[in-house]
Amino acid sequence: MRTAERRQMKKTYWSVASLSLLTLTVWLYGCSGVSVKGRWQDGAPRNQSYARLLVIGVSPDRDLRCAFEATFASQLKSASTTVITSCEKMSAKEPLTRENVERAAASVQADAVLATRLVSMNMGHGQGNSDDMRGDSVYKATDFAYGAYGMPVTYVDFQTAPPLQSLTSSLHVVTKLYETHGATLIYTIDTVTKSQEIDSTEATLVTITAPTADRLRRAGLVR
Repeated sequence: MRTAERRQMKKTYWSVASLSLLTLTVWLYGCSGVSVKGRWQDGAPRNQSYARLLVIGVSPDRDLRCAFEATFASQLKSASTTVITSCEKMSAKEPLTRENVERAAASVQADAVLATRLVSMNMGHGQGNSDDMRGDSVYKATDFAYGAYGMPVTYVDFQTAPPLQSLTSSLHVVTKLYETHGATLIYTIDTVTKSQEIDSTEATLVTITAPTADRLRRAGLVR
């Protein structure tokens, strides 16, 4: 076989292989049961990436918050991106407030803050077909809003649902990226998982954080 023909066959083989890999990746992502939608804040710069991120899980449950932050950080870290969790820089006695977040961000020279909060959780269990709409240790609105850096302000309460052994759950979380200069909102991501069997807390957190981190990379916000 002539050299030119061998090169052409090799090129064709790799083209087919690459297409097959892309198709498999898309198929796996579609079957993962996760919907990820991102949107830019009006007027936000779209040609800037951030290299030092402070990650915050907005939850009154510190154990869950720290587990989420650690998992999200592991998905975001790279050779060009440094990620610090709020649990590393804020003590258990420090509430999630704008002042405390700004202090933590300044202490690590973060150029952006990623704040994630649970919007809703739809839970069901094996005994019967009922749904339980209570989230596990989530802020419940009484008369409040989420202010700068996604921090809860004014009046809040939280509810804790007991653990269920045979649990299926669909989750909706919102992640907001703020530039630390002026607490400016840059980008918002809605991540929604379909009902599925949950093997562990770690598996659930990866299901949420992996596609969210991927969306941030595709938007060019992190490298």
